[in-house]
Amino acid sequence: MNDLLVKSGDGAAIGLVGAPLGAGSVTPGNCDEAPAALRKVLRRIGLYDIDTGRELSARVADMGDAAIGGMEIEEATSPIRELARKSAGRHALTLLVGGNNAVTRPGVQALGEDLGKVGLITLDAHFDMRDLSDGLGNGNPVRALIEDGMPGANIAQIGLAPFANSQEMHRDALAAGNRVITQAQVDDHGIAAAIEAALAHVGHCEAIMVDCDIDVIDRAQLPGAPGARPGGMQARDFFFAVRKLAGDPRVRMIDLTEWDPPLDLTDLSSLVAGRWMAEAIAGFETR
Repeated sequence: MNDLLVKSGDGAAIGLVGAPLGAGSVTPGNCDEAPAALRKVLRRIGLYDIDTGRELSARVADMGDAAIGGMEIEEATSPIRELARKSAGRHALTLLVGGNNAVTRPGVQALGEDLGKVGLITLDAHFDMRDLSDGLGNGNPVRALIEDGMPGANIAQIGLAPFANSQEMHRDALAAGNRVITQAQVDDHGIAAAIEAALAHVGHCEAIMVDCDIDVIDRAQLPGAPGARPGGMQARDFFFAVRKLAGDPRVRMIDLTEWDPPLDLTDLSSLVAGRWMAEAIAGFETR
């Protein structure tokens, strides 16, 4: 897939933005290494999709990484938001590569100042509704966005895992009006039904951000994420979801968060991340 990467400003339809944010993680690690690891693995990801008989061709403008080295979340939010906004202004789709899940909030903000017009669909084992009393963290971007003024009617969450969230977070998400779809519901009714329900929930929104917290995937299939749990989403369902969502023209940005490359001594997690990017491009090309 390296052949698809071009320098920014070359008229590419898709933008790639790195957000190597590690500060504020509930479980400290090295997810700031993910943008570089993703770029490295792309040489191992092919362009031809045997199932559709199509070869990826959409160019991706690599806009580099936000300059946030050593910054805390509060300080890093603005540089991430501005680089993501720059990409969104130039490209029909932006791929925002974290970093931890705190990068989702500036990604959403980059799509417009009026959060009443922006939708958020999360693929995540967690609600990300931790309390804000101790400041911003990777466990509270959804609560922070609600505090920013995003209505729950604009938020759909898919893949919530048992024994990984609190009753208070669940109650608050429902009270806000979030559409909540647990992993058990995905298993029972299928990923296609979950994506359809999520898109219907945010159907009134003009632009949509998709948060792909990679810890939604079953830990056996994605060991390189500190929050991944046994019994999580099947990787094939994750790939289906990414492709389907990327095909919706209202989806302007898709992030990949919580991948901690050193946690996985094999190349399994990096190949999942590379496939994420291929699926996003494949979905975009169906628009």
